[in-house]
Amino acid sequence: MEAAGEGYDQVKFDLELSRGERGDQIAGSLHYATALFDEATIERQRGYLLALLRAMVADAGQPVGRIELLSPEERTYLLEELNRTDADYPSDLCIHELFEQQVRRTPEAVAVVHEDEALSYGELNARANRLAHHLIALGVKPDQPVAICVERSPAMVVGLLAILKAGGAYVPIDPAYPGSRLNQVLADAAPKLLLADAAGRAALGAEALASLTAVDLSDGARPWARMADGRLCCAPGA
Repeated sequence: MEAAGEGYDQVKFDLELSRGERGDQIAGSLHYATALFDEATIERQRGYLLALLRAMVADAGQPVGRIELLSPEERTYLLEELNRTDADYPSDLCIHELFEQQVRRTPEAVAVVHEDEALSYGELNARANRLAHHLIALGVKPDQPVAICVERSPAMVVGLLAILKAGGAYVPIDPAYPGSRLNQVLADAAPKLLLADAAGRAALGAEALASLTAVDLSDGARPWARMADGRLCCAPGA
C-alpha cells in the first residue's frame, strides 16, 4: 500500500489497485491520493477487500451480497457504540417546558423552516404564547381535548405548542384522511374546540365544523396576533 504525495510516485487516479503475478502467487498493491484519503481509511478498505477474497476462496458459489465484510470489532462499533445515544431527560418537565428552556438558551436560532418561511425559537415561542392566551380566553381547561387539523406548516407547530401551553391535550387530525376517519376521530375524542387552516376546514366539512368552536390558523386570519406574548401564568407548567 503506497501513498501518493511528497517523496512518493504520483498516481493516475484517486485510488488504484495494481495486481501481478509473483511466482505462483498473485500480489497486489493499493495506491491512493493523500489529499483525499488518510491511511486509516485505506487500511479499512484493504481489510474489506481481503475479507471478500477470503470468503470467495472459502465458498466460490455464495452470493456476494451475503459476504460479511466487517470485522466483529467494527460491526460492534457501528451497530452498538455509535448508537448509544441514550440521554437523561427531566421527568418532571412537560414538552413545552423543555421547549421553553431551549428558547431561553438560543432565542435567535432557527427552530422551524418551511418553504420560504423560517421562525426562530423566540418568534415561535411568542406566537405560541399569543395563541395559548387566546385558547385560554376561549375556555380551554387542563387536559381538555383540542383538535388540530392543519397541513404541515409552522402554523401546525405553533398550534401544538399553544394547546400544551394552555393546558389542553391536542388531538391531531390529518386533513388527508378520508372523511369517515375524520368523523370517527372527532366522535371518539369529542373535542369542543378545533384549530384548523383552509385545508383542515375543507377536509372536515361544514357539518363537522358546525358542532365545534373553530379557530382559523390560516395566514391573515389570526385575531390573537396582537395579543400579549408573555409567558403563561395560568397554564400548568408554563
